[in-house]
Amino acid sequence: MKKPKNRGATRTDTVMHEIRAKVAKRTLAVGDRLPSVRRFAATMGVSPSTVVEAYDRLAAEGLIRARRGSGFYVSGTALPPLAFKETGPKLDRAVDPFWVSRQSLEADARVLKPGCGWLPSDWMPGEDLRRAFRKFARADDHLLTEYGSTRGAINLRRHLLARFAEDALELTPDQLLLTASGTQAIDLICRFLLRPGDTALIDDPCYFNFRALLRVHQVKIVGVPYTPSGPDVARFEAILASERPRLYITNSALHNPTGATMSLQTAHRLLSAAEAHDLTIVEDDIFADLEPDPSPRLAALDGLRRVIRIGSFSKTLSASLRCGYIATRPDWIEDLVDLQVATSFGGPSPVATEVLADVLTGGGYRKHMDELRSKLARLRRRTSDKLRDLNIEPWVMPRGGFHLWCKLPNARDSAAVARAALKEDVVLAPGNVFSVSDTASEFLRVNVAQSTDPRVWDVMRRAIDAGNRGAAE
Repeated sequence: MKKPKNRGATRTDTVMHEIRAKVAKRTLAVGDRLPSVRRFAATMGVSPSTVVEAYDRLAAEGLIRARRGSGFYVSGTALPPLAFKETGPKLDRAVDPFWVSRQSLEADARVLKPGCGWLPSDWMPGEDLRRAFRKFARADDHLLTEYGSTRGAINLRRHLLARFAEDALELTPDQLLLTASGTQAIDLICRFLLRPGDTALIDDPCYFNFRALLRVHQVKIVGVPYTPSGPDVARFEAILASERPRLYITNSALHNPTGATMSLQTAHRLLSAAEAHDLTIVEDDIFADLEPDPSPRLAALDGLRRVIRIGSFSKTLSASLRCGYIATRPDWIEDLVDLQVATSFGGPSPVATEVLADVLTGGGYRKHMDELRSKLARLRRRTSDKLRDLNIEPWVMPRGGFHLWCKLPNARDSAAVARAALKEDVVLAPGNVFSVSDTASEFLRVNVAQSTDPRVWDVMRRAIDAGNRGAAE
């Protein structure tokens, strides 16, 4: 039997590769009949069903076509497979709120990504996910083939309600909606509450995709300076009085990008100001499980009167299984359900929700999170030491999570450092992509879990040194 071309290749892949190679070398020309299923199965040392599957998939690609009762033939439009241009770093891309996302998502395997916003794949509970997928594969056909329900899978919603109760946030089932992702959760809320020309408030700095989403909704964006204990309360109150924003979006725990955690005093003052100025707050709690113990939550303190809580599972389980949630007032959930039906025709994929529910309710998730928090605590200390060796100082030492917000030496421009690093296949996250006022040019966000390769530090040292020499000249 012919061996697969790589470790991940299946027998079907091997058969398909062989046919493609014959067409590309013109051993099989346009109009030629392919070997019979049984004969080619014997040649390749595989089962006839494997050849049938390979032929069917090649026919779906258009490389071959079937003639009823006659067999398979090379298509008249058959060409060698298209050679797509490899994705990779784009050195000419503007350093804007999309910069880190596009550079990180389009990077191939050789590129290091200390600027990205997720954990390495081998840190995730892969075996638990595979076990859940195998279990789901035996589910009823309707789960495998039909749309998701409008509110999302009951198993996952029931689990979330129990988790919220542990955090002193008592919800009823009609206060919770599952969405296709955490990003979609924010998008639905913006569609529901904002109109073009409205004002929205965000932290400065904040997660760059908050800015990107708000730009899509054509609203005025105002930033409030962020401190180690949360937003600057005096500036927050002044902005509410002068700008009258309708919406404020924030992370109250393990703030992105700073890693800071909001104090209880700040949380109470924010809620008082929101009440006085009719402001709705969106609290993105995506990093909640990465905290060693819970910090103050606006949603719990407010009881979901003015605070909408959102989150997802991409930071702790899988970014591939896209699913988020919205917790808010029951009457708002009804309208948000209609919006989700209008824009996505139903809730998130049953594949994602059922697999996530199985992993979250299994015995391994808490152990996975305990190990993750311990590993990240060690790496935060180790990465801080390496940063200080480069005269880069962390702004705060976070209680948890994987981000460090760091100030570069000698007023070095982080965008220039990031561009220099990108030339050596290292993606960094320059400060101003997070800042609506463009006042974070001396900062970088560093992902400690993605910074374990020694090349990261060699490249950063060269990028910073190059800038220092340029400034001296």
